[in-house]
Amino acid sequence: MNNGLVIKNTGSRYQVEDADSGQTVMCKLKGAFRLKEGRTTNPVTVGDRVDYELENDGNGIISRIHERKNYIIRRLSNLSREAHVIAANLDQAFIVVTLDFPETKPEFVDRFLVTAEAYNVPPSIILNKENLYAEAYECALEEFKRTYELAGYPILQVSATERTGIEPLRRLLQGRISLFSGNSGVGKSTLIHAIDPTLTLRTGEISQYHNRGKHTTTFSEMFKYPKAGISSIRPESKVSVW
Repeated sequence: MNNGLVIKNTGSRYQVEDADSGQTVMCKLKGAFRLKEGRTTNPVTVGDRVDYELENDGNGIISRIHERKNYIIRRLSNLSREAHVIAANLDQAFIVVTLDFPETKPEFVDRFLVTAEAYNVPPSIILNKENLYAEAYECALEEFKRTYELAGYPILQVSATERTGIEPLRRLLQGRISLFSGNSGVGKSTLIHAIDPTLTLRTGEISQYHNRGKHTTTFSEMFKYPKAGISSIRPESKVSVW
């Protein structure tokens, strides 16, 4: 029996990093798994510690999911009883937001913060694309910061493209497993590349017609940052990592 960490979820298969060798093994599930906490669409997620058995072809079969210290979910819809587990065993979670280009709705931010706290994951806010906010956004920026800072949520202002505000974020990642979440187009992949330029994540353009991001991340994956522990990125959901 082998033990490992799930570092990538493509839907039906899971890439597991072996705890002893550090090698990665492509695995699938054995039997039917269900979470005690409720109905979920994915019993295994990025960040899970699992036991797996090697097959003759070098692939693995996941036979056990270790107990989680925490996790974050999202509902498939407001009326749905089913949920999707985004990531597990996290030290912290960041929601990446933008005031415009595209606009992040306050209800999206509030839902993420409430969900993170409900499942015992400390959340923070990353306000990206600060280089694009001229005087016209000054009042909106101050109101946003005042609202969430008074509620006790830390806010980091960064520009992923200009590489400003990145160093304080790097320090927060030291030795921790972190989740980066947010709508498409807010710059999650660009931000991760600014943190570690050796990573080659796809980035997308903004649709000028809808002022929305084009979907570029299609799976959940965990990346190692040599001086800052492990972080994971998740794809943007239609209803709503590193």
